[in-house]
Amino acid sequence: MDLRIFTEPQQGATYDTLLTVAKATEDLGFDAFFRSDHYLRMGDTDGLPGPTDAWITLAGLARETKRIRLGTLMTAATFRLPGVLAIQVAQVDQMSGGRIELGLGAGWFEEEHKAYGIPFPAEKFARLEEQLEIVTGLWATEPGATYDFHGTYYDLTDSPALPKPAQRKVPVLIGGHGATRTPRLAARYADEFNMPFASVEDSERQFARVRAAAEKAGRKGDDLVYSNALVVCVGKDEREIARRAAAIGREVDELRTNGLAGTPAEVVDKLGHYAEAGSQRVYLQILDLSDLDHLDLISSQVQSQLS
Repeated sequence: MDLRIFTEPQQGATYDTLLTVAKATEDLGFDAFFRSDHYLRMGDTDGLPGPTDAWITLAGLARETKRIRLGTLMTAATFRLPGVLAIQVAQVDQMSGGRIELGLGAGWFEEEHKAYGIPFPAEKFARLEEQLEIVTGLWATEPGATYDFHGTYYDLTDSPALPKPAQRKVPVLIGGHGATRTPRLAARYADEFNMPFASVEDSERQFARVRAAAEKAGRKGDDLVYSNALVVCVGKDEREIARRAAAIGREVDELRTNGLAGTPAEVVDKLGHYAEAGSQRVYLQILDLSDLDHLDLISSQVQSQLS
C-alpha cells in the first residue's frame, strides 16, 4: 500500500511551511505530497497568514523536489476555466519532469466562493463533467491538430490544445460518496478513485460501485487505482497520541473511530482492513504541519511495515 501525505493549507500555512513538509515527505520515503484546493479556513482556526493557491504552490514544489508525485485533492472545477486549468497543469507537469496528478471535483464550499467573489453555480456536477471532457480532450489532441468542444457551459473552437504535459497521460483522480453519478464519472475519466474520510465498509461498497461502472463502460475494474483519504494521528504511546490529537482540536476516541489514530501497530492493523476492502493507496491528512516528528514516526514504524 502506498502512503501519501495530504495537507490542508487553508487552515494556516505559508509556502515555506509547505516546502518543508514536502521535502520531509520526499526524504522520508513517502510516495507523494498532495494538498487541498481551498481559499478559506474551516472551523475555529484563524487561517493565518491566509490561503495559498494550489497550482502556484505545486509549481514551486515542482522545482524544489525531485522524486515525489505532486497533486491536488481536489481542485475545484468552480475555481478555473477548463482550458486555463489544462494549461496550468500541463505546465506544472513540465516543471516537475512529469510528476503531477490532477484531482478534480465539483467544488462544494459555498462560503469561500462568497469570500473571494467566485461564482457558485447550482449545476456544479454537470460543469465538472464538461471540464473533465475538455481537460482530458485537450491533452489527448495530437500536436498540430485542433480541439473543439461545444457544451452547455463551455465552448472551445479551434483550440491548438497546447501545451502538452511531460507525461503521456497525467493521472486524473475523481472521488466522492455519490452512489450513481460519481462512479459513472470515474468510470469514464479517472485513473484513480478516491474515497474521502469513509469507513472500511462504506469504502468497500463504493469501490464495488466504481468497479461495476467501469466494467459497464467497457473498462476493467482493475484499470483504476482505489484509494482513501484519512486523518492520521499516530503516537508511540497514549500520552503522545493525546498530545497530537489535542494539537489538531480532535478527540482521541473520535480519531480512532473515524481516522487512523493510535500506536503504529494499531494504525498498521487498520490500514490492513482498508487494504482488504480494496484500497491500494492512502492519503494521510496531516493537520499539524509543524510536527515533522509525526511524519518521521509514520515513516519508520508504519510505512516500513507496509512495504
